[in-house]
Order: sequence, then structure tokens, then C-alpha cells
Amino acid sequence: MKTIRRKQLELLRKDLQRKEITLLVGPRQAGKTTLMKQLEQDLQARKTAKLYLNMDIESDAAYLQSQQTLLNKIRLELGETGYVFIDEIQRKPNAGVYFKGLYDMDLPYKFVLSGSGSIELKEKIGESLAGRKLIVPVDTISFEEFLDYRTDYKYTGRLNLFLSLEKEKGNFLLQEYLAYGGYPAVVTASTVEDKIRIMDEIYSAYMMRDISSLLGMQQPEYYSRMLRLLAAGAGGLVNISRLASDTGLSVPTVHKYLWYAENTFILKAVRPYSGNRMKEIVKAPVYYFTDLGFRNYMLGSFQYNSGMRDGFVFQNFIFRILNKALRNSAATLHYWRTTDGAEVDFVIDRTQEVIPVEVKYADLKTSTLSRSFRNFVEKYKPRKAFVVNLSYNGELKLGDTFVHFVPYYLLEEMLG
Repeated sequence: MKTIRRKQLELLRKDLQRKEITLLVGPRQAGKTTLMKQLEQDLQARKTAKLYLNMDIESDAAYLQSQQTLLNKIRLELGETGYVFIDEIQRKPNAGVYFKGLYDMDLPYKFVLSGSGSIELKEKIGESLAGRKLIVPVDTISFEEFLDYRTDYKYTGRLNLFLSLEKEKGNFLLQEYLAYGGYPAVVTASTVEDKIRIMDEIYSAYMMRDISSLLGMQQPEYYSRMLRLLAAGAGGLVNISRLASDTGLSVPTVHKYLWYAENTFILKAVRPYSGNRMKEIVKAPVYYFTDLGFRNYMLGSFQYNSGMRDGFVFQNFIFRILNKALRNSAATLHYWRTTDGAEVDFVIDRTQEVIPVEVKYADLKTSTLSRSFRNFVEKYKPRKAFVVNLSYNGELKLGDTFVHFVPYYLLEEMLG
């Protein structure tokens, strides 16, 4: 079976030359272990000393009982210098303090750590290793990576041209991605039945290992019910009090569960953008799923099978593109709503400018704007704005604002 080529691999190869601890973080089964194994293979091909330990393996975990025990193992296997890979590091209690101590010894070894979405990993390890780590987020695979894989890497570097010319094939692959998302094992599964079975395994592992076990949650069915309700309304405003009532939970517990979901890389909150607190919504969040297949699994509905056209899942898809594009910048992502119902799906706030982004799950034919979008442009007078759709590429000028109509596959490039 061919390997899915990940964009993060080149970044990780460069990070191997840096002293700081490299920390891969992301959802369970998003591909972190595969990336580590590929780095390990690179080093093996160069006959460079390396050591790989997995904290899920009891005999490997024993080497981390103390810093001295681990150092003894490293020196035995590597000698005076080399690379140390440790997977599933969230299994190590107080891992942040443990590796901070090792880093501060100024050892001649490069550490590469990875772990799934536990609170310990994201919060405590990150704080303890401040200034000593390079964080590499590993999401489930992007549509670009998916498309490259599904076209056998025939169009690498020319995928946008492929999508513009091969619209029927491109739309078929988009529908598959919108339905099943980007978990690598799901993407490489050959049948629909296998994809659904693997999604079930991913969900079960998440609930048992991250939610029930790591977080000590006694009634995970309430947490699951919350995710299902959010999946049904993805892209819509979340009324926390109503969500609490619908799930049978208290408001503080809902807040806690939402925090868990974000810190285990399942959900991401988008907050409102407001320049007028009297007329615009300033509190209610919108939640998007970090993987589309996970979102659809929670609904028990895969649109690729049923032929349904789900605008919410396409909006969630565009959120993934925007979130990735803005990750290493100072820009923040918001939405805009007014109390009288005007709305814009996304607003990019770059401090010195705002950029509204409207999402249309349609093959637009002309450069037409909704009243809500016009209202935002007239109020905030952005330098540029985007209307993202399936295929139409055009432009119009509204006052001093250039409104770009862009196919979804050109959005990240246009954001530049």
C-alpha cells in the first residue's frame, strides 16, 4: 500500500537539526507515529544512531521510570550522540517536568516526542517546556494531501489545475473527503464498510482512552450526546444554556466538556467579531470539528453515500483551510452576526485589517453578494473580501473593497 505523503515531514526533517525538543501533537490516529517512523527510516538510511520507544509498550515504558534509567538506555544504544523518538508520551506522568530536566542537562541527543490529545500533553507539557520545544501540529490529512494520494501523485504541484480542468473527478473526490474526512486509516481503507468500521474504532478509542480513562469521566454518554448535538448544528451559534438542557447537563459541566473537546483536538471554537457591542453578537461561540469524518460519524450520516448536499459540512471544510492557513500568523478567525440576523461566516482579523469570508456550497455563475455580506463590507470597509464557492472565479468592486469569488482550492493561495 502506498504511503500518504504528509506536508509536515519536510518541516520535521529541518527540525531535526535544531536543539529544541520536537513535540508532535494532534488527534489520536492522525498520523504522528507514521511521521516519526519515516524520520527514523531517514536516519537509518544515513546510518545515524537513533532510538525509538513507545510508551504503550510496557518494556519500553520501563526505561522512562527515571531520567537516569532513560539516559543509561540512550547511552547504551546510541553512544555519544543521536536521536531519541518517544511515542505516546502522554502516558508518562509529569512528562513536562521530566523532559525539561533532560533538556536542561544540555545532552548531545535530539528528542522527538509525540502524543495524542490528552490534557496533560497539551497543557502541562507545553507549559513546562516553554522555550525548549518546537510544536508541530499533526492534523488529520488535508484535502490537498488526500487529493494527491487519491490521484497517485500524478499531479503533485498541479492539483489546482487538475481541479479546474477535471471538475467531475474533482467533485467526486471532494464529496468523498467531505463524507469520510482525513484520518489516514480511513482514507486508505478500500471499502465503505471498512471506513465506517475504522471510524468506529477511532471513536471508541477516543472515548475510552482520552475521555473515560484520562479525564475520569463517569458517564461518557452525556459527552457523546453533546458532540452529536454540536455535529448537527456545526457552523451555528451555540447557546450554552440550551445545550446544557438538551444534554441533561449543568452549564458548568457543558463548559468543562467543551474545554475537553477542544483540548483533545476534536472541536475548535470560533468567537464573534464585533465593533458594535450594542448591535452585534459578542458572546455565543460557533464550534467546528477538526475532522469531517468524525463530525459525520457523530451524526451517523455520510453524505457521500446518501447524495445529500450538506452546506454545514462544506463550511466546516473551509474552516479547516482557514485555520491551517492562519496557524502560524498573528491573525485570528471569527464570525460575524448582528442581532437582526445579518451574518458573515468568517472574519479574519489581522489587527490592521479585517477580511470577511462568505462560504457558498454552490457552483456560482455570477458575482452576486448577499445583503448581509454587503452590510459588513459597507460597515467595516475592508480592503478585500472573499466569497468561497465550488468553482466560480471572479471579482467585483464594492466601494473601495475588492471582492474575490474564489473556488475553494484557491483560497489558501489567495490568502497569501
